[in-house]
Amino acid sequence: MQPNSDSQQTIQKLIAIVGKQHVLTEDKDTRLYRQGRRYGAGKVLAVVAPGSLLEQWQVLQAAVDADCIVIMQAANTGLTGGSTPFGDDYDRPVVLMSTRRLAGIQIIRDGQQVICLPGATLDRLEKELAPFNREPHSVIGSSCIGASVLGGVCNNSGGALVRRGPAYTELALYARVNESGQLELINHLGVDLGTTPEEILSRLQNQQYQTADVQHNPSCCASDQRYAHDVKQVNEATPARFNADPSRLFEASGSAGKICVFAVRLDTFEKIPSQVFYIGTNAQDDLTEIRRFLLTDLPRLPIAGEYIHRVAYDIGAEYGKDTFVFIEKFGTAKVPAAFAMKDKVDGYLEKVGMKGLSDKVLQLITKFMPNHLPKRMNEFRDLYEHHLILRIENQDVEQVKQFLSGYFSQRSTGSFFHCNEEEGRKAFLHRFAVAGAAIRYRDTHRSEVEDIVALDIALRRNDREWVETLPKEMDEMIVHKLYYGHFLCHVFHQDYIVKKGVDPLAMEHQMWHLLDDRGAEYPAEHNVGHLYVAKPALKQHYQKLDPTNSFNVGIGHSSKLKYWK
Repeated sequence: MQPNSDSQQTIQKLIAIVGKQHVLTEDKDTRLYRQGRRYGAGKVLAVVAPGSLLEQWQVLQAAVDADCIVIMQAANTGLTGGSTPFGDDYDRPVVLMSTRRLAGIQIIRDGQQVICLPGATLDRLEKELAPFNREPHSVIGSSCIGASVLGGVCNNSGGALVRRGPAYTELALYARVNESGQLELINHLGVDLGTTPEEILSRLQNQQYQTADVQHNPSCCASDQRYAHDVKQVNEATPARFNADPSRLFEASGSAGKICVFAVRLDTFEKIPSQVFYIGTNAQDDLTEIRRFLLTDLPRLPIAGEYIHRVAYDIGAEYGKDTFVFIEKFGTAKVPAAFAMKDKVDGYLEKVGMKGLSDKVLQLITKFMPNHLPKRMNEFRDLYEHHLILRIENQDVEQVKQFLSGYFSQRSTGSFFHCNEEEGRKAFLHRFAVAGAAIRYRDTHRSEVEDIVALDIALRRNDREWVETLPKEMDEMIVHKLYYGHFLCHVFHQDYIVKKGVDPLAMEHQMWHLLDDRGAEYPAEHNVGHLYVAKPALKQHYQKLDPTNSFNVGIGHSSKLKYWK
């Protein structure tokens, strides 16, 4: 985007607030921010990275005064283009605000709760809570790829940990542009921080408040209080959780960037000793019966239950291997920097006509590495089509073991094994390496693959036919189908790698009709972004939060024009 004189003035104001090095305008510098990890890309006037909450407020003021669209972005780990621009048909300049420099975590109430600033990551929060023997809402999956805490709340993310449900809070500090076009700061954090925006933000940034300033109101939740009940209702003909559930949309929760969030207050959770079981079967009914037992007969809910289909297992083993090995060697904290470095290299290679070369080199290197997955897992891969990884609280392990032993003693369709510590850790890590494997496959098979259709869906809780069967004409347009997900709540991720020449958008719309016929909801736990159509309840939530349509415009296939015209 070539800035005109007014836009140039806006850029100069932004530079005066945060410094020149934190205002990016060149395409090569903004590429990392204006392009989604899996989907979506567009132009921006500038990417701005404030270094304090007060700077965040001042940048927001400058952008609103200049009649710019504001897109808030934390770690940019989303899969639907929900925190990046999309296309070039906006009616106003776009300022993308990156919050990566605002990585504050404040532990309150003896570790039972935390206040997280916009750039706080799940990985960092997990480490901060370790001395208290407590955990954040999510400790697997997104935390492996550097996802932010606020991103999870704003996008209804999470749910891999069965007892905790989707990320949710009613306690947040945020700014919005009201019906009159005025910017206002709303403090619903439950902490007395003063009256003016400058005072509130500075005191929060510097943690200049006392224990007495932190209010405790039982009617204001800092986590989902009813999900553990909802997920156990296995005979209900509705999903356990989904993005557009009106009962889980509240201010920052589910806001999807339609406001500017400065902080959220969240519950933490006791760290519970657990063990892992690995189950394989060739019959979907086996996993259905195991799921129903786990959710209705155990005295306590399982901690996690992750599903992998054999094809996803194979693609993940080959094309997610570098992610797996990198995390094993360097830990999750180093992953965002590695992605940033790869993006710079990819940008250069793309310019010189060598798109995808870095992926091919990485793929070649990993081929020569030894097999990274445990022997017993690979044996189960050869024997069974469907795989389920269970994490069970120690005190329930014996009951689960007895049930599985008795169940499979009467059937030849499947089996299980009780993992040692290394097998359990690697099983879950492999499950989450699978999530990015389709992207690597696409990028190393450009001549054969058009793109990926990626869906995350919530099936009905009583659905016994959870294995998808596509019409033959659709099946023939797909190279690989990757099925994996959070099995106990019936939330599945479905990645379709489609053949060259196939229109992925047309296929996705066909998929939606099939899902509607099955009574599924979608997306299940991701921002609608620019991929899905926002359903009425979700669109109403966005319009209430952002009546002038100033933030993250166009998401959910909504209007990109001011005042939602």
